[in-house]
Amino acid sequence: MSAAPPDNDVLRARGIVKSHHGTPALRGVTLAVQEGEILAVTGARGCGKSTLLGCLSAQLPVDDGEIWFNSAPVHTLSRARREKLRRERFGYVGPEPHLVPELTARENVALPLLFAGAGHRAAHAAATEWLERLDIADYAGHRPAALVQSLRQRVAVARALAPMPTVLFADDPTAALHSDEREQVLRILASAARSHRITLVLATHDPEQARHADRTVVLVDGRLDPTAAAPAAAASPAVAAGR
Repeated sequence: MSAAPPDNDVLRARGIVKSHHGTPALRGVTLAVQEGEILAVTGARGCGKSTLLGCLSAQLPVDDGEIWFNSAPVHTLSRARREKLRRERFGYVGPEPHLVPELTARENVALPLLFAGAGHRAAHAAATEWLERLDIADYAGHRPAALVQSLRQRVAVARALAPMPTVLFADDPTAALHSDEREQVLRILASAARSHRITLVLATHDPEQARHADRTVVLVDGRLDPTAAAPAAAASPAVAAGR
């Protein structure tokens, strides 16, 4: 087995390969993410962004290569251990919110905390706090069907942030939103990650959205483009300052 990556890399992939039904999705991707960094993974639709996030977040086992989290190997874990890692250390936001329809916004946000063993009062207090931070506390008692899409997605973001994950994976989290709502949700997500030192890996096909990140990498047909990686926040002083 290879040696563990440097201690300042919270997440590292080495030569990971992944195929879907015989079709290559990742072709030897090597990537490091530092603690507290916001990394944007960009590229055209179908280039492998979702597969990369799925592998890094321990949702998908790799066909070949290595993935390390905090100097511990993820690629050798059993399915049960991967699920435990996701539950305890990772957060995930996808293109759709996938909220529990029978629960209110507050109850949806409190759910992962309750699963982790938090008491009912503490879980709901934390959920309320995160709803306030995302400016949707007024909707805490509403069920998903009573909320517009942008509000449901903010609830999903609050649910992912509430357990304070070490790494939050956001796979095109604003795909279903209008442009003004998209910007607002991304700004809130990036601000929350920075203020709480949560490492954020953001996948998007829109290069404009990558300006919220500290660094951008580009996938092309399952491979990283070495000529396209660049600091994403350099062009925006406000983003670089975390505002």
